[in-house]
Amino acid sequence: MSLQCGIIGLPNVGKSTLFNCLSNAKAQAANFPFCTIEPNVGVITVPDERLNKLAELVHPQKIVPTTIEIVDIAGLVKGASKGEGLGNKFLSHIRETDAIIHVLRCFDDENISHIDGVVDPVRDKEIIYTELLLKDLETIESRINKVEKQAKTGGDKDAKVTFEVYNRIREALLRGQPARSVVFKTKDEERIARDLFLLTSKPILYVCNVDEASVISGNAYVDALQESVKNENAEILVVAAKIESEIAELDTYEDRQVFLSELGLQESGVNRLIKAAYKLLNLQTFFTAGPQEVRAWTFRKGWKAPQCAGVIHSDFEKGFIRAEVIKYEDYITYGSETAVKEAGKMYIEGKDYIVEDGDVMYFRFNV
Repeated sequence: MSLQCGIIGLPNVGKSTLFNCLSNAKAQAANFPFCTIEPNVGVITVPDERLNKLAELVHPQKIVPTTIEIVDIAGLVKGASKGEGLGNKFLSHIRETDAIIHVLRCFDDENISHIDGVVDPVRDKEIIYTELLLKDLETIESRINKVEKQAKTGGDKDAKVTFEVYNRIREALLRGQPARSVVFKTKDEERIARDLFLLTSKPILYVCNVDEASVISGNAYVDALQESVKNENAEILVVAAKIESEIAELDTYEDRQVFLSELGLQESGVNRLIKAAYKLLNLQTFFTAGPQEVRAWTFRKGWKAPQCAGVIHSDFEKGFIRAEVIKYEDYITYGSETAVKEAGKMYIEGKDYIVEDGDVMYFRFNV
């Protein structure tokens, strides 16, 4: 399953620095606008302590974590929806992602210029939000013009439903509300809206890039941003990109843990960001465990057993017979698959079983 989170923000907010820490890719980081023009893509390992604990019990030949893709998209500026600052190109890159990570500068540093001269994350957030909203309005107006006549004069029921969905989204955008705020009654309406690929329909995570002194308690910039997004149903994460870049340069896990401990942190901001991005995409993890490998697999929350089998191979889904399921906690408690079976804690599930996060699974199939 290939899913992408796009990192966006104004120029010089720390996007590329944070991306480099996430992926160890070398996105150019320089103190001027439009340093990043083509999007950099990094495949990011999702940290999951459960995978290592299972491996300690199974002793497999290899361990395979699950991953997501993070895309570093060039800094947006006011007027992007009209093509300012290569805006159309950048907005098209955002459209291709599944979720948005919006990095905001929440620190003062006279050595790093700000495109508007003064640090103000609330203003910066509104600048980009406005550009995304305007582009969505442009998209929806174009679609409405194409379907309106057919919906009003013809007998096409599908056209009427489509027209109604488009209008509801348009009304929300005109009120300054994102497309994701519109609630739909049916799966068909959801599909029509999803096929628009609107920018403001994507789930969003705001990342406050702070200085070292603010990494634990935050600061006034973070407080102001939290107040401004309280009605958006969006999450906020506080990270110090400068600290993360220093952590990334340390050679061993032990060194990194000592460094974090000295700062009063239990986990790096990068790990917290990756986990938050995974949650943002509404993703969960199931495991397979055997002598050859212990592996984490990504699936959408709410998926049933055959869909999850298809993540491994399409034949598994086509010929699905049943799933043998061990709860992660039971696997850890009893220490092996054999012990779990003897305790009667392995469950046989059919096609309607909704897979839960952490399930250890074995699929039976016949093609």
